[in-house]
Amino acid sequence: MSGTGGRTEPERTAGAVPKTEPTGSAAAEQPETRAAAPATRRGPVVAALMLGMALAALDSTIIATAVPQIVGDLGGFSVFSWLFSGYLLAVTVTLPVYGKLSDTFGRKPVLVAGIVIFLAGSLLCAGAWNMASLIAFRVLQGLGGGALQGTVQTIAADLYPMKERPRIQAKLSTVWATSSVAGPALGGLLAAYADWRWIFLVNLPVGALALWLVLRHFFEDKRGYEDPAHRTRTTRPVIDWPGALAIFACGGLLLTALVQGGVAWPWLSAPSLLLLGGSALCAAATVLIERRAAEPIIPGWVWRRRTISTVNLALGALGLLMVAPTVFLPTYAQAVLGLGPIAAGFVLSTMTMSWPVAAALSSHVYNRFGIRTCALLGIGAATLVLLAFPQLPYPGAAWQPALLMLALGATLGLFQLPLIIGVQSSVGYAERGTATASILFCRQVGQSVGAALFGAVANTTLAGRLADAPAGIRAGLPGDLDAVSRALEHAGTLTEQATDYLRHAVDTTVEHVYYGAAVAGLLALAALLFAPRRFPVHADARGEGEAGPAEKD
Repeated sequence: MSGTGGRTEPERTAGAVPKTEPTGSAAAEQPETRAAAPATRRGPVVAALMLGMALAALDSTIIATAVPQIVGDLGGFSVFSWLFSGYLLAVTVTLPVYGKLSDTFGRKPVLVAGIVIFLAGSLLCAGAWNMASLIAFRVLQGLGGGALQGTVQTIAADLYPMKERPRIQAKLSTVWATSSVAGPALGGLLAAYADWRWIFLVNLPVGALALWLVLRHFFEDKRGYEDPAHRTRTTRPVIDWPGALAIFACGGLLLTALVQGGVAWPWLSAPSLLLLGGSALCAAATVLIERRAAEPIIPGWVWRRRTISTVNLALGALGLLMVAPTVFLPTYAQAVLGLGPIAAGFVLSTMTMSWPVAAALSSHVYNRFGIRTCALLGIGAATLVLLAFPQLPYPGAAWQPALLMLALGATLGLFQLPLIIGVQSSVGYAERGTATASILFCRQVGQSVGAALFGAVANTTLAGRLADAPAGIRAGLPGDLDAVSRALEHAGTLTEQATDYLRHAVDTTVEHVYYGAAVAGLLALAALLFAPRRFPVHADARGEGEAGPAEKD
């Protein structure tokens, strides 16, 4: 077959194989290696990927509604927020490390290790005896969750040629969206009618099935993860452990400062300044270590290549703007519109309905107009939707924000997926795990920055509105967004005038957050203006496109 490196039939049935011409002794070994490679059955592997994605997505949200039961059983109310923060920290700081490891040793061992670690953490969480132990085991869960998030996305790109990737990515987006919406409801049901420990025990059969499917049906050619520019088949892989530790330290300090600043301590207090200063020093040390490392965890090419660096910045801005709908919209729906938790969740879920549909259809747009143009159209339209939210009438009806969220999901589906596919198709197998992890890492960091930034915007706006309250209703008004939400849930304790004033205050607060999200959309758009007009396509991706699906369905 011309133009694809002369691939043989056994090679095309391997799970992930290189498409570049081998040279030297590697070429001599090629026939035996490829002939011995078992065939990957794509259907069962996709099922495993979806189960793995469901595990990672559910455990980001399922615990939220069970906090009262957990605190009532274990105590530790003052530190329970670390059940979320610890998991988020572990997932975020390990993404680059797992990306590099998957490029070095292959996707399968990293995914298997991630599932095992995640299940071990889940089992230990179910047996936690106090809040400190539960937080520690949540961190262990996060160490496995980082491998799941990054490696699942990378394997999905390995299995499908460029033209078919929207299909699998849409499936994964649907799983993520469904799990994110269903997680709180499932957690509440288990905590109310069974025991909160079942929140973690239900992971075991799901994870065990995913593990069996991966071990039974997923096979890969390890040579696909060797970069001929740096290594040969006889060279032992080098792991950049100092770089990994530096990234752990830098990410951990920075995210702790962002997550806890303004919550556990004031922003300008000594803990915040020490954490931010320490993260800056660790960042400088990381740069020095990575420049000298033979196989850096975050290679310099991640930022030197315009395609990847601009997408990193754009998806970092996406993480920033996503805080508005996911964190503040439920508060708006309950405090301003007076909806219950289930109805408020439905308002948000409309976004998760349209996102995967638009993502699946995005290939028709970027195949015709190009990836950058498709992403620019998506983020431009998303910015307009975010700007439309503050124009909603007060108090309005539930269908109005639901309709906007439906439009927002559609626009972001056109924005995010083409960029991920563009980056994955611009690199070869030996670099795809690192490239995928870099964009997921930037999105996670953007989300953490957004939570801190928009939290400060919300608190400042609300504090100003409460300070300007008429003298007749100022006494007894709550002092922060959480307290205001709780007060409005029991509005019988407030006068009608005070209740209406608080609803207006929350409405203004969320409007300001959405304006900030629109600014984040403009930042993403600006970053994409520096992206290449036509995303480069690596020889691996061109070979896939010509050959069609390589695996057996």
